[in-house]
Amino acid sequence: MFHKETLKGKTILVTGGGSGLGLAMADRFAELGADVAICGRTEAKLQVAVEQLKRHGRRVEYVVCDVRDDAAVEAMFRELESRLGVLNGLVNNAAGNFLSPSEALSLNAFRAVVDIVLIGTFNCTRHFARRLMAEKKPGSILNIVTTYVHTGSAFVMPSAAAKAGVYAMTMSLAYEWAEYGIRVNAIAPGAFPTHGAWSRLMPDDTFEQFYLKRHPWHRYGEKAELANLAVFLMSDLAPYLTGECIAIDGAERLQGGQFNFITQLMPREKLKTIFQAMKEKAKPSGG
Repeated sequence: MFHKETLKGKTILVTGGGSGLGLAMADRFAELGADVAICGRTEAKLQVAVEQLKRHGRRVEYVVCDVRDDAAVEAMFRELESRLGVLNGLVNNAAGNFLSPSEALSLNAFRAVVDIVLIGTFNCTRHFARRLMAEKKPGSILNIVTTYVHTGSAFVMPSAAAKAGVYAMTMSLAYEWAEYGIRVNAIAPGAFPTHGAWSRLMPDDTFEQFYLKRHPWHRYGEKAELANLAVFLMSDLAPYLTGECIAIDGAERLQGGQFNFITQLMPREKLKTIFQAMKEKAKPSGG
């Protein structure tokens, strides 16, 4: 379906592109002819990712940036523009998530997710689109949401709320910015395990085995499957496709919220103990 020049002429920024699904998408974009930029909060991770991406022979840049910081986001776009010219593709992939009983959430814990997912997406989208509009150039935005934007999900309420906001943003801007030639779409992935995310969402093998047993396909998604869908949406193969959210989850979403199954595993008090242990384990050790 694709060839080495499918994304020729595209210059795409992937937020949270230093690892996981963000890096998988960035790698596929570069392989198929795009110049690529990635951003994140950990420079060492970004440097390693850039070396991987450069093997495709495309221009690759990175900027250390916290997408929650609007001034930092504006500075990032200025810097990338000076190196790569005006970007015409943006993938809002940066996110945060963890399991918690909603009654145990603090305001800071709630905001830790909402600020990255919703505010971060708004910051990047606004600065990206303003530059395109000033240059009178078309472009494409792809937001990575979740399969539970419509249903919600137990134990990941901040993520559900934030991603639902991004979904609404996607639909709103697709219509509003059509006259500028800016397409806005979303992908709602099911389970595509990455080390960082999955360690905060699957406490142990018992949870994982139960999850896979009830999944219609009894397997996780593969990064290449998601990356190929992202390529299609960012390419000129879909010039009339905008305002769409495509689920890629093997029909798992038809069972309801992705983490609702956890309520069936054990009593709530035991779950709280497990979630607290996961929280303690995830705390930074310093440095």
